[in-house]
Amino acid sequence: MIGCVLVANRGEIAVRVFRTCRELGIATVAVHSDPDAGALHVRQADAAVRLPGAAPADTYLRGDLLVRAARAAGADAVHPGYGFLSEDAGFARAVVEAGLVWIGPPPEAIEAMASKTRAKRLMAQAGVPLPAPVDLAAVTAADLPLLLKAAAGGGGRGMRIVRRLPDLPAELASARAEAAAAFGDDEVFAEPYLEGARHVEVQILADTHGTVWTLGTRDCSVQRRHQKVIEEAPAPGLDAAVEAALRRAAEAAARAIAYVGAGTVEFLLRPGPAERAEPVFLEMNTRLQVEHAVTEAVYGVDLVALQIHVAEGGALPDAVPGPRGHAVEARVYAEAPGRGFAPQTGRVRRLWVDPGAVPPGGPVCAHPSLPQLPLGGPPAERLPTNRRGGLRIDAGYAAGDLVTAHYDPLIAKVVAHAPTRPAAVRLLAHALERAEFHGPVTNRDLLVGVLRHGVFAAGPPDTGFLERELPALTRPDPDGARLAALAAALAEAAAAPGAWRNVPAHPQRKRYRCEPDGGEVEVAYWHARHGAPRPHDFPGVRVVSAAATRVVLETSDGVARAYPVAAYGDGRVHVGRFTFTALPRFADPTTAPAVPGSLRAPMPGTVVRLADGVTVGATVRAGQPLLWLEAMKMEHRVTAPATGVVTELHVAPGRQVETGHLLAVVQEDEP
Repeated sequence: MIGCVLVANRGEIAVRVFRTCRELGIATVAVHSDPDAGALHVRQADAAVRLPGAAPADTYLRGDLLVRAARAAGADAVHPGYGFLSEDAGFARAVVEAGLVWIGPPPEAIEAMASKTRAKRLMAQAGVPLPAPVDLAAVTAADLPLLLKAAAGGGGRGMRIVRRLPDLPAELASARAEAAAAFGDDEVFAEPYLEGARHVEVQILADTHGTVWTLGTRDCSVQRRHQKVIEEAPAPGLDAAVEAALRRAAEAAARAIAYVGAGTVEFLLRPGPAERAEPVFLEMNTRLQVEHAVTEAVYGVDLVALQIHVAEGGALPDAVPGPRGHAVEARVYAEAPGRGFAPQTGRVRRLWVDPGAVPPGGPVCAHPSLPQLPLGGPPAERLPTNRRGGLRIDAGYAAGDLVTAHYDPLIAKVVAHAPTRPAAVRLLAHALERAEFHGPVTNRDLLVGVLRHGVFAAGPPDTGFLERELPALTRPDPDGARLAALAAALAEAAAAPGAWRNVPAHPQRKRYRCEPDGGEVEVAYWHARHGAPRPHDFPGVRVVSAAATRVVLETSDGVARAYPVAAYGDGRVHVGRFTFTALPRFADPTTAPAVPGSLRAPMPGTVVRLADGVTVGATVRAGQPLLWLEAMKMEHRVTAPATGVVTELHVAPGRQVETGHLLAVVQEDEP
C-alpha cells in the first residue's frame, strides 16, 4: 500500500492529486521552484522540497532532482501529473530504479508512444486507422493543406498549418526550431490537415491483470493554437457504430503496447454524416489528461484514485461503470484572446464562482467528495449529491497567489454536470458569467461567448470553429464598458468623496484603460448636494444608488442593473467582467515620446530566437516575423510594425523581457 506520494508537478493538477490522496489517507509531498515557493499546491501538501531556480529546465524538468526530493521526503510513490516529465520514459525508469512506485504506465509503453512517427507505425500494426502519410520531400499542391507536427511532443508546440506551397520551407524551419527548443528534438512530420474535422478522444484505464476499460468519449474540438479550451463528455452527436469503432481502436492501441494506468487515445473524425464519420488516429497521451474531470463526472469515478489502485497492483472490476448525464469543462486561462491570446501575469485578487457551487473560502471541489468506485467491489453508477446537476472547480491558484510568465496560463477549470448537454452548457455559461476572476485578464468572456454561440449549442463544432468565430467572439462592447466605467467612477467617489462645490463649472471626469476589450474610456458625472450623482453625457441613465462596492444604474428602458465593484489598492477596479486602470487626465510633460517605429514586448517572456537575417541594418517589411517570445509554454510571434530598416536591436536569444521592453526600432521607409 502506498503511504506517501510526491507529485512531480505544480499548479492545478498537483492540487487535484493531493485532494484524492487526502481522501485515501495518503501523505503528500510537493516540489516547487523559487517563484512557486508560496503556491497553492505547496500550501496544501504535507511536506515540500525546493527546486532551486525558476525556469522549468532547471526545476520541474530535472528528473534527478525530483527523484532525490522523493527519497529525501520519505515518499514511496511518484505521480507525474500532466505536462513536464509525465510522458518521459527516462524519468519513469529512474523512479522505478530508485525503488519508488511509479503511478503511471510502464516506461516501455511511454517510450512506444513518445515519438509520434514510431507510434503511428505501431498503431498501423494493431489495425488502428491512420491518416495517409505525406512525404515532405515530395509535397505537391494536391497534398495541401498540410499539418506539420513535432514528432517528440504535443500541446500544440511545433504545429503549423501549410496552405500554400511557397510557405512550406519557412513553416517547416519554424516548426523544427520550436520543436527543438521545446522537446530537444527537431524531427517534424506531415499529415493531411482535415478541414472541418472533430477532435474526439477515448479515456482508457488498464490494470496489470489484463483488464482494459474504455470510459466513453470526449469532444475537444474547441481549440486555440491547437490547444484545447472547452471539452465535454460524452462526445455529442456520435453514431453508435462510430463510437463503438472508436472504443475498439482505443482498446487495441492500449493492448498493443501492454498499457497500464490511465491514458487517452486521440482521434480526428473526418467531416461527413454522423453515421459515416471516419476516425483516424491522432496520438496517445500516456498520462492523465487535463480534461479528465468531465469523464469523472459522467462515470462517477475518481480517476486519480484508480491510478493509485492500479499502481498498487489492484484489479479493475470486469464491468465498466455506466455513464450518466453530460459534463462540460471550460479552461480559464490568464490570457487576452482579443490580443492574440497574449499571456497575462499578476496577482490573483479573487477567485469566486457561484456560492452554491464553490464556498468563498477557497477553490475546492463542489461535491463533498468525488464519488469513487468501490475498489474490489461492484461498479457504482452514482451521480454527485445534486442529481439535477452540479458545478466543480479545479484551481491551481487562490487569492493572493502570483501568476508568472514561467508556466502554463491555466488558472482554473470549471466543470458543469447535468442530465443533458443543453442543461450542462447553460449551467456552465451562467456560472462563468457570474464568476469573479479578479487579477490578470482571463479568457472568461470568450468561454461564455462560445458556450452561448448558436453553432456550439446546435451541436459539436469542428476544430476550426474558434479561429473562424474569434473576431465576433472578441468584439469590444463599448456601451457596456462605458456603463461599467461610470459605476467604477461613482464607486470611487463614494469611497472617497471630494469637496462639494456650490457652483460647479464642470463635471468630474475619469479616464480608464479597459480590459479585456482594450482601449480607453472616459466618463463624467455631476456631484449632487443631496441624493445620487448625475451622469454626464449618458442619455436616459439614472443613478439609483452608489456605494463603494455596489452601484445600481437604471437605463432609459426602465431596467435597473447592479454593478458589483471591487478594488484591492493596486490601482485597478473590477466591475463585473471589466477591469479598469485609472489613467491621468493629461499627458506627463516629462515623459519622452516613443521613438517612431519602436517595437515593444506585448507580454513578459523569453526571446527564443530571431528570424534569419534580422540584424541592425536589415530591411524588413510590415508584418514580417522578427522574433519569437516564449511565455507560459507558448510561442508568440512578434512582427515588424512597418516596412523599413532595423536601426536598433535590443534583444538576443535567451533574453528575459517584461511587457513594454523595447525590442527593436524599425525606421519606416519614406512614403
